[in-house]
Amino acid sequence: MTWAELLPLIFLAVMGLALLAYVVLDGYDLGVGLLLPLASESQKDTMIASIGPFWDANETWLVLGVGVLLVAFPFAHSLVLTALYLPVAVMLIGLILRGVAFDFRVKAPLQYKDFWNKAFFAGSLLASSAQGWMLGSYITGFEPGWLGLAFSLGIAVTLPAAYILLGAGWLIMKTDGDLQLRAVRWARRVLWPMGAALLAISAATPLVNPAVVEKWFGVPEVFALMPVPLSCAMAFFAVRWVVTHPEAVKAGYGWVVFVSTVLIFVLAFFGLSYSIYPDIVIGRMTVWEAAIGTEALTVIFIGVAVTLPVIIAYTIFIYRVFWGKARDLTYN
Repeated sequence: MTWAELLPLIFLAVMGLALLAYVVLDGYDLGVGLLLPLASESQKDTMIASIGPFWDANETWLVLGVGVLLVAFPFAHSLVLTALYLPVAVMLIGLILRGVAFDFRVKAPLQYKDFWNKAFFAGSLLASSAQGWMLGSYITGFEPGWLGLAFSLGIAVTLPAAYILLGAGWLIMKTDGDLQLRAVRWARRVLWPMGAALLAISAATPLVNPAVVEKWFGVPEVFALMPVPLSCAMAFFAVRWVVTHPEAVKAGYGWVVFVSTVLIFVLAFFGLSYSIYPDIVIGRMTVWEAAIGTEALTVIFIGVAVTLPVIIAYTIFIYRVFWGKARDLTYN
């Protein structure tokens, strides 16, 4: 493989890593936002404190992923943005609303705190649902029709449910006492609906994208790929075992919920990447057709080679410094 052929694949991998990191890292704080109305007033402060040091840094990965799509694959970027203009706008409105509400809920007069709590929830719901709709539209190749719309709507509902499970797993790790027990109950309630929705989406994917059938169910591919759904099932039942045995949480195994949910996200991302490769826009454009010239990619590669390790190091540093149980929220 020549350098000209390899470069687009490197940028595709960087973009994939950035988007996966965003979905996992920002996914749990979106999940915490979706769970906010179910908590007491003091618990809401603790929930916000659990994500406070991380959530701005988490969104850095979204900027990196979209930035790579723009500069390295401008032809795909124009096509994707044109098809997803409205849900992208909704997602940005949700993210802005979350950012404003995060600060104002404490700094505004006390009588407005409940309003900003609701605004933080609304922003989380808008952002997560819009992301689900965009993912569903992307998988269908932006094809119109009732089947594609129903599929996108299904993922728009499923992704927030998955974020809720991820957020509950985060709270199980980061809190204790009554809030931790509530997080266990929240995870238990959302687990089966999310699992059923994921199965339905998986079954419907070959209908909206027939190319997936040959990649997954041909021989010998079906045997080589069998560990993916089996690992997802094992992770799912690991979560179920922990949330149905509160004594396991008290014994220090609460982290299993979060880690197993992350594993499901990673495996789902691998499955999607395998299903669409080498296309970057399904059925319309391959990664090499979407990429700009080799000379420009080489210059951009130098910048990414410097930027990406810095972002990774910064993310690791932030999580290392602020790891441990969440404390009471203060703005001193």
